[in-house]
Amino acid sequence: MSNRLATETSPYLLQHADNPVDWHPWGEEALTLARTLDRPILLSIGYSACHWCHVMAHESFEDTGVAAVMNALFVCIKVDREERPDLDQIYQSAHQMLTDRHGGWPLTMFLTPDGVPFHGGTYFPKSPRYGLPGFTDICERIDAIWRTRRGDILAQNRDLLGALRHQSVTTTDSEQGSPAPGRHSGQDAGRPSQNGSRTLSAAPIAATRAMLLGGFDRDFGGFGGAPKFPHPTDLAFLLRQKVGASDTAADAGLPREAALFTLRRMAEGGIYDQLGGGFCRYSVDERWEIPHFEKMLYDNGPLLGLYADAWQMTGEPLFARVVEQTVGWLLREMTSPAGAFYSALDADSEGEEGKFYVWDRAEVATLLTAQESALAGRHWGLDRPPNFENSHWHLKVARPLPDQAKTDVGSNPDAIADAIADVTAAALLESARAKLFAARAKRIRPGCDDKILTSWNALMIEGLAHAARIFDRADWLAPAQRALAFIQATLWRDGRLLATSKDGKAHLNAYLDDYAYLLAALLELMQADCRCDDLADNLAFARKIADALLEHFEDPADGGFYFTSHDHEKLILRPKTGFDSALPAGNGVAAISLQRLGHLLGEVRYLDAARRTLEHFWPQMQQRTGGSATLLIALEEALTPPDIVILRGPLVDVRHWQQRLAGIDGARLLLTLPNGSPAPHPALARPECDAVNAWVCRGVSCHTPVADFDELLRVLRQI
Repeated sequence: MSNRLATETSPYLLQHADNPVDWHPWGEEALTLARTLDRPILLSIGYSACHWCHVMAHESFEDTGVAAVMNALFVCIKVDREERPDLDQIYQSAHQMLTDRHGGWPLTMFLTPDGVPFHGGTYFPKSPRYGLPGFTDICERIDAIWRTRRGDILAQNRDLLGALRHQSVTTTDSEQGSPAPGRHSGQDAGRPSQNGSRTLSAAPIAATRAMLLGGFDRDFGGFGGAPKFPHPTDLAFLLRQKVGASDTAADAGLPREAALFTLRRMAEGGIYDQLGGGFCRYSVDERWEIPHFEKMLYDNGPLLGLYADAWQMTGEPLFARVVEQTVGWLLREMTSPAGAFYSALDADSEGEEGKFYVWDRAEVATLLTAQESALAGRHWGLDRPPNFENSHWHLKVARPLPDQAKTDVGSNPDAIADAIADVTAAALLESARAKLFAARAKRIRPGCDDKILTSWNALMIEGLAHAARIFDRADWLAPAQRALAFIQATLWRDGRLLATSKDGKAHLNAYLDDYAYLLAALLELMQADCRCDDLADNLAFARKIADALLEHFEDPADGGFYFTSHDHEKLILRPKTGFDSALPAGNGVAAISLQRLGHLLGEVRYLDAARRTLEHFWPQMQQRTGGSATLLIALEEALTPPDIVILRGPLVDVRHWQQRLAGIDGARLLLTLPNGSPAPHPALARPECDAVNAWVCRGVSCHTPVADFDELLRVLRQI
């Protein structure tokens, strides 16, 4: 018989609908029941692609004996952390305070009937092992403490609530986490200036750059050791860094090269799907070789944009291949019939993690020709000992092929012969890849979490539109526009966003991230498309999103934005977070986007809200050299506003200039206004021109129009 989860839309909750546990979804009904029965709440938070969530479900939640204990002692509540990131943030923070350890998923918390946690952990085995107690033992021990030590629990809860509420910022993604707090900068972190606002400076930017480079893994890329996460926010921060006057020769270019080196090693590692494209969640080793096999939409959106930038900076075919294949994966496996993007692919298939992706060498030999097999073995490491559980091979680039694009053969006969051999090898490898991909497609696939999340779709829309702009691919821009159309039609109602949709049901108040990420995506779409009707529509929608962000989330007194709206369900804590986690900090993205929109339109309200956000989080940026990369990008653009370039002229010509400018320095807003179309806003109005004219502005200063492309580049370099 199904429990109360059977009517939910979340694929994760539906996975537990047939458990013998009497699960409740989070809501007033379950909370009232706990208060009426005077029972503790057993809160279990996870997500559909989580491997250890599956393990605990199979071991404990599907076991009738364990379920009987849970049902007798607790009111049991199951939460999808992707649908309710507000609850996940609160209880991950509480777990860290109670245990002095990072959390993760599954998160297992024991709450009083009023929702305050008093004990917790992550995965618990059914029987004692891994140095952990058995789950039924834990349940019975918690019940005894609840019955015999109620006063101690209530006293602890008062202290816990006080500590949580005095936190000005929190960080919650426990699998990735933020970098450890760094040195105090030694500067005045919190004192406002005489006019009531804080004096912002570039000091935290330099400190964070030094911290990241100090932790950079020069052998394998990335930061720190195993497990190793992509940290796209940190990579984006480093890619933006320019050589400063105070940099030594040894440091010149190092931030960008550290980011590019990391992107290369990730692309060659097993964290990247060498056959089908797309990145897995993280690597269990420091070499990017063996991943945790789940694929999340929210990782791949930002990484798609970063690899497009890397290709633009270097011209390396490796980066172009990653972008092409990742877009292919997105459109093939992650796009719904309605045009929105699904959330995740599971780590498991047939009950085993990674089974869909790994290979037996004999199977490879039967699928490929002798030449293909020999080359594939050398290239992907199949000629080496097995690297997955001592019996199978997970593909990585063990020996890269020569880069044909950089081979200058001239008239040298030997060089010509080598180049021909390289082209032949590339063709053989592509044939092998296609055959293995086709064979893999016949396997039982990992499960797909097919719910549509506004925030994650926005991240992918931004990354896809950015890649389309850099590579001039209208066929990539179209699916980004279609996903936006889905959000507008399904998840935008009465001037407010909803957070999630599945099977025609959209629900849940949207969060800060939904609004902030969508605003950033709209700004990217405005730059990628030169059709004025679309530009006008996207600009109008961006203004609605920005206004809703200020109205429903801003803390006008202290600055910054709460994670939940002013009319959200009352919880034990209302987070206002500034740290990046696996996702960029919503406050950082909001500050960047409001600044850009404010400069574009000359809208002081947006600029002031961004400034208040930076001032609120200024102590965090000063005191901790790590975890604030998105806020630091906003700080960079507050100190030096981004250039705004508006192109006006004949359609074909402005389109050509747009393509040439697309990848030159991403800290810029580039809009095209072809002749014959009205400006979408008075601040953007420019006269029609027989030839292309470019207007360049920074902050409140604008240059005279430029009609020569080389002159435009000179102006952009000078300001």
